Amino acid sequence: GRTAAPDGTSRWITGEEARRDVHRLRAESDAVLVGAGTVRADDPALTVRDWPGPDSGIDPAEVTDPRRVVLGHAPQDARLHPCLEWHDTPAALLDSLGAEGVVQLLVEGGASVAHTFHAEGLVDQYTLYLAPAVFGGDDGTPLVRGPGAPTMADVWRGDIDEVTRLGGDLRVDVVSKSRDGARSPR
Repeated sequence: GRTAAPDGTSRWITGEEARRDVHRLRAESDAVLVGAGTVRADDPALTVRDWPGPDSGIDPAEVTDPRRVVLGHAPQDARLHPCLEWHDTPAALLDSLGAEGVVQLLVEGGASVAHTFHAEGLVDQYTLYLAPAVFGGDDGTPLVRGPGAPTMADVWRGDIDEVTRLGGDLRVDVVSKSRDGARSPR
């Protein structure tokens, strides 16, 4: 699948319910991270909006935005300021955020950042949103950009933990397995 068309456009691949669910994930996370390329291309706010719904029983006043982190440099006029800009390794970032009490980091994009965390074995879970839309072709933005697994023995494996229908879309939660096939702890 692809996360953007060849011209870089990506709004809106999924429907409103899936986008609202992303805001729920942000609300449940201590911090949310994107790469500088995503900031330049999309200028995301990375805030919690459109959640919780009126029937959720959750007081919207108690919902706070997660800490915003950019892997690289965010342009001065980016909407997500203030944010933490990070220029070291993802593992060092996780150590630093962990020391500050961040337990759950939502890595929201883009494809190169996803590859960086993936290649370093730092992914505990993928939450994938699938829309019934097909871009076709070999171009466009892949889910993970970078060198792929050279052999089947090197393929990242996970367990499907949950599949949820969100309007016309699906959310698939895939939890990492260790190399020996055992499910990784959350």
